[in-house]
Amino acid sequence: MSQHAFEPSTFREERQELDSRSPAPPPLPLAQVAPAPSSRFAIDGLFWRRVAELGATYAPGWFVRLAPPFVGVLVALAMPVSRRRIGEQLDRVRGKVGVFRRTLDIARTFAGYASCLTELLTTGSKNARVPNVRVHPNEIVDVILAARGGAIFATAHTAGWESMGPLLAREQQRRVMVVMQPERDAAAREIVDSRRAAERGVSIVHVGGDPFASLPLLRHLREGGIVALQMDRVPSGMSARSVELFGRPGAIPEGPLRLAQLTGVPIVPVFSSRTGHRRYEVHMGNPVTVPRRAPRAEVDAAAQKLADALTAFVTAHPTQWFPFHG
Repeated sequence: MSQHAFEPSTFREERQELDSRSPAPPPLPLAQVAPAPSSRFAIDGLFWRRVAELGATYAPGWFVRLAPPFVGVLVALAMPVSRRRIGEQLDRVRGKVGVFRRTLDIARTFAGYASCLTELLTTGSKNARVPNVRVHPNEIVDVILAARGGAIFATAHTAGWESMGPLLAREQQRRVMVVMQPERDAAAREIVDSRRAAERGVSIVHVGGDPFASLPLLRHLREGGIVALQMDRVPSGMSARSVELFGRPGAIPEGPLRLAQLTGVPIVPVFSSRTGHRRYEVHMGNPVTVPRRAPRAEVDAAAQKLADALTAFVTAHPTQWFPFHG
C-alpha cells in the first residue's frame, strides 16, 4: 500500500499542493529508520544514564556541583570512539590546533555534557534548582512571541538546550512540544524524557516512521503552540536539504522547513550555552520564513540561513556542542 493511503485527505491535499510548486521529499520528513541497538555502556546507554541519575538525585549538593566535570573526563578516557568523534567535529568547526589545545577542548566538551546532564537529572529531587537563564533579546522574536502565534524553534545539541522548553513554558506561558529522535536505548531515553517533560506545559514527542506522527505538530502550531526540534543531526532515512555547514558541504533536516510551509509560522534559530553551575545563556537568531508556495530555490535559501546560524553559534562555542552521534 502506498504512503499516501495512510494520510488523511486534508494532509494529503496540502502535501500535493506543496509538491506541485516545489518538488521535494514528503512535507514532514521527520521519519527515520529504527536506531541501531545500543550498548548499555555507550555514552547514551542505560549504565551511564543510571549512574548520572543516582548521583544527581541522592548525592550531596556540593558533589552535584563539583563532580560531573571530572566524571565527564573519565568517561572520555574510557570511550575512545566517542572521544575521537568529538575531536573530529572540533577540527571541522574551528580547524586543526595543537595536541594540547585539542585534548583540552575534548575534555571540556565531555565535562560540559556531564554537567548539563546532571543538572537536568536533578529535576524532581532534593537537588533540584531552577536554572539561571539569560536570554539575549531579539526584538523580532519578541514581537512573534507577543503575538501568541505558533513558532518553530530550531535548535541543536548544545549545552542546556533542555532548559529552553521549560523557560518558554514558565516565562511566556506557552505550550511547548519538544520533538526528539528516538534514542538507541529506550530505557535510557525514558530517564531523561521524564525530566524534560516535568515542567508544566512541556511535552515530548518522538517522531518515527508512522505517517500520522507529524500531525500533532501541525495542530500544535496552528493552535499557537511552539515546536522545538534539533537541526544538527540527519539520521539515515531522514530527508534533508543540502547546505554549506562549517565551510563544507553538509545537510540539515527538511522537517522544520516543511512544517513552516504548511503552517505559515516562522522558524527561529535558538541555541544555548552553559556559563556556570546552573547558569545558561540563550541566543535567539533572526526568524526565517518559508512561504507556502515557495519555489525550491527559496526553500534552499531558507535552509542555508538556518545552517549559517548553526555555524556561527557553534564556531563561537565549539566545546558547547555535543555531536556524539551523526
